[in-house]
Amino acid sequence: MNKIVLITGATSGIGLACARKFAENGDKLILTGRNEYRLDEIRKELEDKGTEVLILAFDVRDREKAKKYISGLPAKWQKIDVLVNNAGLALGLEPEYEGSLDDWETMIDTNIKGLLTMTRLIVPGMVERNSGHIINVGSVAGDAAYAGGNVYCATKAAVKALSDGLRIDVADTAIRVTNLKPGLVETNFSNIRFKGDEERAAKLYTGIKPLTGDDIADVAVYAANAPAHVQIAEVLILATHQASGSVIVRK
Repeated sequence: MNKIVLITGATSGIGLACARKFAENGDKLILTGRNEYRLDEIRKELEDKGTEVLILAFDVRDREKAKKYISGLPAKWQKIDVLVNNAGLALGLEPEYEGSLDDWETMIDTNIKGLLTMTRLIVPGMVERNSGHIINVGSVAGDAAYAGGNVYCATKAAVKALSDGLRIDVADTAIRVTNLKPGLVETNFSNIRFKGDEERAAKLYTGIKPLTGDDIADVAVYAANAPAHVQIAEVLILATHQASGSVIVRK
């Protein structure tokens, strides 16, 4: 049966890959992001292939806008089957004692508080219907800190704890919770982290074949379509020559 899938941060990277993969699966999509023009481009691309798409342009850090858009969903879009909490970012690689307070706030507000906002707005409906799936995009960085990762790693450790906690909270329902933990994925993630320094971002992928957004989206779609009695609770996805968040063999 086709599902209604809401994906945050759907304009690029893993979020966009998830949009395309769920579309291929025949699902209907609610796509959110900050860039309305880009969302509209993606909507047209997917609608041309026969997918029903609703776009909502807002920043997950803006709680009031999130409330407005989710509470105002047309009736046909209200029964969300899958929530993909993908919106997130990393900023900087400075030591913790030299980091930017503004960057920290942006990461915490997006990676943790934005995820919580969307969860709080959408999961009560799932509980009422006794059906649904929350897929949180965490990171290998949530397992152990790496040099310069400090606050970003802390936010992804929070995603793991929040995923585990939610799974406990809904254990008496048919709702499933999945935490995806990607390693090195080649998207615009590093360009954002290094604030547009493309040369520095490119060095991160030198000497290793990194994962792609499609690789992570494949796992998300698999988890969402596992038999109802199967809960893919957590998946660590690494490039072949990456052993952990800090061990990468470059050749």
